[in-house]
Amino acid sequence: MAAVAAGLSALRKVRASDRKPALLGGAPMRREPFPSWPVFGEPEERGLLGVLRSAKWGRGSGKTVEAFEESYAKLVGARYCLATANGTSALLTALAAAGIEAGDEVVVPPYTFIATINVVLMRHALPVFADTDIETFQIDPKSIEAVMSPRTAAILPVHLGGAACDLDAITSIASRRNCIVIEDACQAHLAEWRGRRVGSIGKAGCFSFQASKNLNSGEGGAMLTNDAQFVERAFAFHNNGRARRTAAPDFTYASYGANLRLTEFQGALLLAQMERLERQARQRDENGRYLTSMLAEIDGIRPARTYAGCTRNAYHLYMFRYDASRFAGLSKAGFLKALRAEGIPASGGYAPLNREPFLEQVIQSKGYRAIYGEARLKQWREQNHCPANDRLCSEAIWLTQNMLLGPRSDMEQIVEAIQKIKAHAPALAKG
Repeated sequence: MAAVAAGLSALRKVRASDRKPALLGGAPMRREPFPSWPVFGEPEERGLLGVLRSAKWGRGSGKTVEAFEESYAKLVGARYCLATANGTSALLTALAAAGIEAGDEVVVPPYTFIATINVVLMRHALPVFADTDIETFQIDPKSIEAVMSPRTAAILPVHLGGAACDLDAITSIASRRNCIVIEDACQAHLAEWRGRRVGSIGKAGCFSFQASKNLNSGEGGAMLTNDAQFVERAFAFHNNGRARRTAAPDFTYASYGANLRLTEFQGALLLAQMERLERQARQRDENGRYLTSMLAEIDGIRPARTYAGCTRNAYHLYMFRYDASRFAGLSKAGFLKALRAEGIPASGGYAPLNREPFLEQVIQSKGYRAIYGEARLKQWREQNHCPANDRLCSEAIWLTQNMLLGPRSDMEQIVEAIQKIKAHAPALAKG
C-alpha cells in the first residue's frame, strides 16, 4: 500500500507541475460544482405535507417534534432530548437549566462560532478563554485549569469541525474542580469519543440543525442529557417558563424562560434527513481519511490531527493548516484565491474570537463592572491571551462537509489543485 501511495503521489506531482494554475492562465482543475446541500427528496416532501395536512403545526398540538426527540436521543445514546429553535437556543437552554447566572464564569474556546460566547453573555456570566491545541483545532485541556477560578461553574468545550475534543481530560478537570461540562456538539453529529456519541457525555450536549449542518432543518437545535430533572428545567425554560402539561391550569409557570421551541415542520424535516445521516457520515469519513492520507504528503499542508479517543470524526469541516513559507511565501489569502480559481471553494476559518472589540464593550458595561468588580475584569484582560489560537487563525483552511460527499476522484482533484499551486507558488507569490 505504501508503495502504491508513493507512486500515486509522484504521479500527481508530475501532473500538477505540468499544468499552469488558473490564476496564471491555465485551465481550472475543476469546473463542475461539488455536491449541493441539502440533499432532499420524497421523505422530506411526505413529512412536510403530513404536518401541513394535519393542521397541527406547533409543539403541543402535534407529535412530530416528540417523535424526533425520541429518535435523536436513541441515536446519540442519551436518555433525553429536547428540541429547540436552533443551536444557540440549545446552548442557552442548557446553561439556564444548569443555573449558570451572573457572577459565574464559564471556560470557553477562542476558536468557535460566536454563539458559544453569546449564550454565556446572555446569562450575564463571564466567558474565560482557554487557548487552542493548534494540532487538533480543539480547546487545549492543558490551558483550561490555568484560567479557572473559584467562580468557574462550567466548561463549554466545542467539538470543532466534527472531531471530538479531549473529553477524558476535560471531564477529569471538571470533576476535580466541581464544575459541569456542557458539550457544544453543534458541528459534530454522530461524532464519537471512545465509541460513545458526543453530546451524551457531559451534563448536557447541544446540537445545531442550521442549514449548513450535517443534519439540517434550515434552523433548529437540540439539547441532550441523561438527567431527568435537568431536562424538565430545560423544557420549562424553552417553553416560556411553562412546564409540561399536568393537571394544573395551563397558565402556571415553573420558571422564567423564552419561546425557543422547534416547529412540527422542522421536526418532520429532521426525521426525514435522519434517514440519510449514517450513510452520509460514512462517506464523509471515508473521503476525509483518504484526503488526509494524500494531503499529509504535501510539505506545508498539515491536516488537523484527531485525539486517540476520537473514534469517529463527523467532518462538518475538513480542516488543515497552511504554511506559506513552504509555498514560496505565497500568502494565505493568495493561496485561497488560487485554490478557488481552480474550482475548489475554501475559506480561512475563524478570526480570534477572544480579541473581538465587542467583548471589551461588554465587560466595561455597568452591569459587568457591578457583578465582577474592576479587579477581576482587569485580571480577565491580562490573561486573555491565546497565542496558539492566534497562530491557528493565521494558518487555518476549511473545506465544507458537502465537498466530502462525492467520489474519491473529487479528493484527488483537491490534492492536485494544491500540488499545482505549490509547483507554481513562486510565480503566484509575485503576482
